[in-house]
Amino acid sequence: MALEHAILVSLLEKPGSGYELARRFERSIGYFWTATHQQIYRVLKRMEADGWVDVRDVPQYGRPDKKEYSVTGPGRGALSSWLHEPTEPESVRHDLAVKIRGAAFDDPAALIGEVERHRQAHTDRLAHYLAGEVRDFAEPTADGPRDLESELQHVVLRGGIAYERMMLAWLDDVLATLARLDPDH
Repeated sequence: MALEHAILVSLLEKPGSGYELARRFERSIGYFWTATHQQIYRVLKRMEADGWVDVRDVPQYGRPDKKEYSVTGPGRGALSSWLHEPTEPESVRHDLAVKIRGAAFDDPAALIGEVERHRQAHTDRLAHYLAGEVRDFAEPTADGPRDLESELQHVVLRGGIAYERMMLAWLDDVLATLARLDPDH
């Protein structure tokens, strides 16, 4: 996936400024795709030149005007073409896994602190995802079920939650293995 596609999806959900897009990447799109502010602004400029997005100046009281981006017909077409292309399953590139394998040639117990640090990061991310799920995807109300967009956002979030739970289970297994291999434990 290219960053362009993640931006198109976000702008179709709601037009916004580059700053607003960056905030969305931090909050929800970041569940599955990350980008820096600089990357987002650089890609927006290219997408505007390619005719995939329109930009309009939005006056703001007491602040400089902001640029609000929205998807054009050609942008929707580019996203549609990409959605219909096959996507290969991704390989996992995991530095920590290589370190764990490499510990056989050093002191495995030396990795315990690093694995605990990773475990805490995944614990924090899981808590963030679960809080977002409670905040954004409460049970359907008497008004009826959620819309298609919301359902698809939620299924992606559930994937992130499942991934974090899987990582925590694996890291617990790694910690138990390292503790078992540590003669001082």
